[in-house]
Amino acid sequence: VQLQAFGGGLVQPGGSLRLSCVVSGRPSSSLDMGWFRQAPGKEREFVALSRWSGQATTKADSVKGRFTISRDDAKNTAALSMSSLEPEDTAFYYCAASARRDVISALYDAFHYDYWGQGTQLTVSS
Repeated sequence: VQLQAFGGGLVQPGGSLRLSCVVSGRPSSSLDMGWFRQAPGKEREFVALSRWSGQATTKADSVKGRFTISRDDAKNTAALSMSSLEPEDTAFYYCAASARRDVISALYDAFHYDYWGQGTQLTVSS
């Protein structure tokens, strides 16, 4: 399974951006899909989760109301739509996938994911 994330860039505070993740090698409908981010000098942080077949969606408190995770299993893709961006959102963003069917709480932890994309940089700055 391979994941390819893209869509990052430079955005002004208050702006919006949409990140995409393409899955190859396995139907995305069988995978829990997550987004994580890592800022310089900080640990990788959970952002959002979409359970396999779209059963549930969970977002970290810091992005609720601003970020939305979605998936299109017909196209084997997942996306993270971000709005009202803040400088604190600046980080490398990674999509990840898990085939383990873990409980939701386990999927807040990066160690429970089997597959990772290469990361895409988001910079929020004026």
